[in-house]
Amino acid sequence: MLIGIVGCEIAFWVLLAAGLLARYPLRRPRAGAVLLAATPVVDLVLLVVAGADLGNGGAAGRAHALAAVYLGFSVAFGPSLVRWADVRFAHRFAGGPPPRVVPKRGPERVRYEWREWGKAALAAAIAVALLQGGRLWIDDPRRTDALQGMTGLVGLVVGVWLVGWPVWVSVVQLLTAHTIGRKQSRSKMKRR
Repeated sequence: MLIGIVGCEIAFWVLLAAGLLARYPLRRPRAGAVLLAATPVVDLVLLVVAGADLGNGGAAGRAHALAAVYLGFSVAFGPSLVRWADVRFAHRFAGGPPPRVVPKRGPERVRYEWREWGKAALAAAIAVALLQGGRLWIDDPRRTDALQGMTGLVGLVVGVWLVGWPVWVSVVQLLTAHTIGRKQSRSKMKRR
């Protein structure tokens, strides 16, 4: 099962690279679009492989749990990963505009962090739904311990991400904006 996960991850990146190479350096936009559109097929293949393994009586191990997390991540972050790579390839090979850089501070950074955490929460929701769905489908607690353990880990990661990035960046932005405003008003008063 672990080989299936690694194979699907490699297939995703191969399809992404092939699609972008076809689209820009080879100037074959239709072929590139077809290859990029095929990246979700990799997720479907992984889902079928994991389901077939479990359906044939296999015990749900860490590899199955990791497959559920991978699928959640791929569904939630996959489109933005493709867009991220596409913008960089377009800039490098087709004279496109430079990629937009997310500022280190400010309201735009806060929006960015909350948007990325929203994707992480979606990935976690999909992963947990797959993990719990697998537990219900197998209906044998002895064969599904790994799925339950991964559910807690996914929740922990999303919780740490919430506090460490969007909440932290939001608090820093609020404190910094308040402090900057006070410093500016004081400096304006000294000039007068």
